[in-house]
Amino acid sequence: MATCSSGDYLVIPRNCHISVISALVLSGAVPKYIVPEYNSVWDIAGGVTPLQVEKALKELRKDGKKIAAVLVTSPTYHGICSDVQGIVDVCHPLCVPVIVDEAHGAHFKFHDSFPSTAIEQGADLAVQSTHKVLSSLTQSSMLHMSGGLVDADKVSQCLQLLQSSSPSYLLLSSLDAARAQLSENPRSFDGPVAMALETKEQLRIIPGVSVLDLSSFFSDFPAMDPLRITLSASDLHLSGYEADDILAEEHQIVSELVGTQAVTFAVNLGTRWEDVQNLVQSAKHLSEKYFSAKEYRFGKHNYVRSPLDKFTVKLTPREAFFTKKRRVRIEDSLGEICGELICPYPPGIPVLIPGEVVTQYSLSYLINVRDQGMAISGAADGELNSIMTHES
Repeated sequence: MATCSSGDYLVIPRNCHISVISALVLSGAVPKYIVPEYNSVWDIAGGVTPLQVEKALKELRKDGKKIAAVLVTSPTYHGICSDVQGIVDVCHPLCVPVIVDEAHGAHFKFHDSFPSTAIEQGADLAVQSTHKVLSSLTQSSMLHMSGGLVDADKVSQCLQLLQSSSPSYLLLSSLDAARAQLSENPRSFDGPVAMALETKEQLRIIPGVSVLDLSSFFSDFPAMDPLRITLSASDLHLSGYEADDILAEEHQIVSELVGTQAVTFAVNLGTRWEDVQNLVQSAKHLSEKYFSAKEYRFGKHNYVRSPLDKFTVKLTPREAFFTKKRRVRIEDSLGEICGELICPYPPGIPVLIPGEVVTQYSLSYLINVRDQGMAISGAADGELNSIMTHES
């Protein structure tokens, strides 16, 4: 809101967090989507590249559109980082500010093995969820600013508009405590980094278990958060949901994120060596129980088509949010204009955004993840038997 006025264009990745779409509804800004590279074997999206951003900016300028800002998610929930410096180099000559959703990268400043922070790479604004990997209380976060492209006074005004007039000093003190903890213990992440790297090496040699890394993508993404461990058991003929259920029920291992093909774990300041060793032993148990060399040699991967492409936008998120709507049965919603924000949670990435046309694939994807037990966020009908659509 500090960078965008109603009708301005905001360049964003299609796999942005649900909160970004909410901001579009509040500000009236119009999204210009960039579709990130997608790995259909893992059912995981990567980051965006400077070339994609440059292409989007050129298209908007050619059409005479006012470009307010570019927003990038880096790292993603799976830890994949975009080339923020390269994106800044594309945007700043045009006086376009770069905003980075760095929710999962609040720890990047505190160890040499971590990727560079967004601010270090020249971003104008970076939002960090200090509670995710660092040790502040849930709902506490930080907004960092740099440079002169964004008006600090306007940021302050927008914060006053959105925040409560009765701040939580408990949350504020927890932010200061997290800062003090890292200031007083500068080597705090030595242990977690060592644990994560060793665990990945041990997991990679387990038959039928795969570990996500940058080689899983064609694009030249510069870095990946070493504290994120994402496993696939598809060679064991297990979906991410099935593997997650087994790990939770039989081994009491709680994952950070589960998807159709993979399970993600987060190592942090509270992780112990016995915790990661339990993960390794449990993965070995899965391999011993489900791995067959013959099936592995001739088996086929399950490919999941990206839920982020092949979309058609008919209304802006704000127009679709405030328009008159009607509830239709999910089987009757094909071709209708979606009137609500529908996304599996976690990770909170929308499959359908207000103003987009409901497609057969988006419906199939949502029904599939719903039937496998993933919660659906944003929809008025959490069971997804019906959808709110534009009343034409």
